[in-house]
Amino acid sequence: MSFLMVPLVLFGVLAVGAVLVLMYGVGIFNRLVTLRNRVDNAFSQIEVQLKRRHDLIPNLIETVKGYMAHERDTLEAVIKARNQAVSGLQGVSGNAGDHQAMLQMAGAEKGLSGALGRMFALAEAYPDLKANQNMMQLTEELTSTENKISFARQGYNDSVTAYNTYRQTFPPLIVAGMTGHSTDRDLLEFDSAAIAEVPKVSFG
Repeated sequence: MSFLMVPLVLFGVLAVGAVLVLMYGVGIFNRLVTLRNRVDNAFSQIEVQLKRRHDLIPNLIETVKGYMAHERDTLEAVIKARNQAVSGLQGVSGNAGDHQAMLQMAGAEKGLSGALGRMFALAEAYPDLKANQNMMQLTEELTSTENKISFARQGYNDSVTAYNTYRQTFPPLIVAGMTGHSTDRDLLEFDSAAIAEVPKVSFG
């Protein structure tokens, strides 16, 4: 091998190495995108169910208020909490990576769960309301929705955990910092036990 061939061979080896590193980096980036898209898709499932929950509440209030006229403060609290939850969900729609928006949404959903729980507890004192066919149907729909929210939230948190774990490992951590994947996604921590309080109330 001539003296001139040595630099050419070295250059070739370095070029092949650079291509392999680039391809490896592209593979990591594609994996990050795939995992992030799964997170976004999982959140869209939660969004659908939360919208359904919010849409049920006005009909619920209309049914309840005819029987619980003396519980005006409680009903107004539910309406206010529902409006805050709607606003919180709108704030995070299409922007599930916004930490502050996610915190506000989760806080609003906790507030709504608490307000609904208090309303249903008071409804126990109204036998005619408990026997109302519309009330039973709405409660059944709300129960189903709450169960779907809980299931969707678990799926979302699983997707977030997979994304965050991969993003934090090496060498994905390096690629993530260079390609717009520099922050973890938030787990949704609004209390599933609080949400589950509503389905436990029997109107049968």
